[in-house]
Amino acid sequence: MLISTISQGFLWGVLGLGIFMTFRILNFPDMTTEGSFPLGGAVAVSLITQGINPVLATLVAVFAGCLAGLATGLLYTKGKIPTLLAGILVMTSCHSIMLMIMGRANLGLLDADKIQDLLPFSGDVDLLVLGILVIAIVIGGLIYFLNTLLGQAYIATGDNPDMAKSFGINTDKMEVMGLVLSNGIIALSGALISQQDGYADVSKGIGVIVIGLASIIIGEVLFSTGLTLLERLIAIVIGSILYQFLILAVISLGFQTNYLKLFSAVVLAICLMVPEFKKRFFKGVTLSR
Repeated sequence: MLISTISQGFLWGVLGLGIFMTFRILNFPDMTTEGSFPLGGAVAVSLITQGINPVLATLVAVFAGCLAGLATGLLYTKGKIPTLLAGILVMTSCHSIMLMIMGRANLGLLDADKIQDLLPFSGDVDLLVLGILVIAIVIGGLIYFLNTLLGQAYIATGDNPDMAKSFGINTDKMEVMGLVLSNGIIALSGALISQQDGYADVSKGIGVIVIGLASIIIGEVLFSTGLTLLERLIAIVIGSILYQFLILAVISLGFQTNYLKLFSAVVLAICLMVPEFKKRFFKGVTLSR
């Protein structure tokens, strides 16, 4: 159970890293997440059931997520549609696209080989090793990218778009690129989790943005100040693992799994309020002196 929970934390941590690219760097509340996540699972599972290698199927799923992010980016930058509405439009469209891809609302993998089956281990150890490998690759890729000139331009766009424009940075291109990368990573998480669960479902995206945000916020609450970029990304993964342990604790206490979405929302709300509680508490302590 311990290994299984940690491995799930790693795979869901990929989702948190993807959301971080838009939510924290671009300050872009991207609702496309709830479409690109299940889309990645639908594409990967559909291809695997047709005999495609799981690694190739997962890469195609990532590409599908990138296309979803591209659609949102173009609607926002070229169509001048507000950020939330652009994401909701694409998220809604993904539902129909998934039905076309799978031909039904859900699709199981049955006895097909999944990506974790390619590893020379057994059971939950396969998933744990897979999670570590994927997290290492994603974090390594993000660190490399964000330290390039292009990555610095991307960060500058999120920090101050007007100043970025004054330096000749095409902020529209940076925003589209960020949405493409973010949703590609999110689709990767969806593909891996669908393979772990053994099925894809069009409803899997409901509420996943809350899970991803919870990973980010829990990590920030625990490690609040003085973090390097690498440490912030690792904190997100730690937050994801801790969140999975919270879910496990709730289930162990006998709560029905039907209420997990509500629990997720409550946890996220509490974590978001922690900085304000800290501010008021320490302010009160200072005044009492």
